[in-house]
Amino acid sequence: MKGRVWVLGDNVDTDVIYPGKYLPIIVPEEMALHALEGVDPQFASKLKPGDIIVAGSNFGCGSSREQAATCLKAAGVAAVVAGSYSRIFFRNALNQGLPLVESRECSKRVKEGDVVTIDFGRGKILLPGGEMSFEPLPSFLTEILEDGGLIEHTKKKIAKEQ
Repeated sequence: MKGRVWVLGDNVDTDVIYPGKYLPIIVPEEMALHALEGVDPQFASKLKPGDIIVAGSNFGCGSSREQAATCLKAAGVAAVVAGSYSRIFFRNALNQGLPLVESRECSKRVKEGDVVTIDFGRGKILLPGGEMSFEPLPSFLTEILEDGGLIEHTKKKIAKEQ
């Protein structure tokens, strides 16, 4: 996966990712229009499909709302690379089929607009001027991502059993 980078800081909470005032919206495409509005009210209009969010530690902290992960996925964000994640955001993102990478150094080594390549299988991020390693996700989580999220993964498993 290759994409343009948006660099955010530490402690990007779910209200910054998807403001609570939009919780009544249930259509992912409409939710995407408000992605990261807490960072910049025009952020969603600047995102392009395949962009990658790179952030510091504790990404997705705050409320347990799954809409934070849903709006990023619907906005076309290809992956999030962060120093660490809120536990609930981590699981919500994977359940939505949004790939995550944990890297404490990436946000320090890229700048906004850089293009990076993430090789999930090898656990490598290719940066301008170098590469860095990360711990790949366990296979059971990779399978969920490859199937497009937990619902599609579960449908696939049920279909195999019948």
